[in-house]
Amino acid sequence: MSTLPAEVLPAGVPAAPARDTGEAAPLAPAAWLLPSLAAVYKAQLSRARVARIPLLFVATFQSIGIMILMRGVVDGGSEARAVVAGSTVLVVAFVALNLLAQYFGQLRATGGLDHYATLPVPPAAVVLGAAGAYASFTVPGTVVTAVTGAVLFGLPLGHLWLLAAVVPLAGAALSGLGAALGLLAPRQELATLLGQLGMSAALLLGVLPAERMPEPVGWVRDLLPSTYGVEALARAFDPRPDWAAVALDLAVCGVVGVLSLAAATWAYRRAAVR
Repeated sequence: MSTLPAEVLPAGVPAAPARDTGEAAPLAPAAWLLPSLAAVYKAQLSRARVARIPLLFVATFQSIGIMILMRGVVDGGSEARAVVAGSTVLVVAFVALNLLAQYFGQLRATGGLDHYATLPVPPAAVVLGAAGAYASFTVPGTVVTAVTGAVLFGLPLGHLWLLAAVVPLAGAALSGLGAALGLLAPRQELATLLGQLGMSAALLLGVLPAERMPEPVGWVRDLLPSTYGVEALARAFDPRPDWAAVALDLAVCGVVGVLSLAAATWAYRRAAVR
């Protein structure tokens, strides 16, 4: 015989106790990766739009200012291409590495990770959605910086379509690194510091021409994820680019991006269970 709920029984008639079957109530099934990724991306994009747009202007003006200063030192040729490419990718580093490290550091310090942990959302969707949203803000700044630099140094504009590959690949690599730094840092202040140091490394090792660096510094430069995006974009400013070298640089940048995002996903799992 079925038991009626208490709210439908007449007043004064006690409800029969529910029978305990010893079975836990089934949980809602976990969401698929792609729908979860799209939901997190849209939420992060709408949330960060107001706060991050002024900072994007700062990143763009910063890169343009660096190119104007370097114009008095560098005349043209490979060094000019390196300066413009490095300044363009620096916009990506400012947003995807620096700001994302601060965001995840704040999220961990304030308990925001607990909110995501209660949702049936794969950890990879949280990391990729936030990284994609932050990297999306870099697109206008990179285009403006690249065009301004090309005009300033008299470089050809015909191959700037390569930004469509450089920005997402470099953004993925730097976003993964920024998210991992923010999630692994034990304190929010340390996450901010690491993000600032990462952006400073992208500035010094990406904007300055590699030919003028000491050999040990060049080894450190090769370890920076954004280096390969800078190299690929610098070749695009050549009137006759070496497309095989461009493809190799983009491939390395893509592999580093996959590894850094995987590391960020692992760091998210590690931080969410604590």
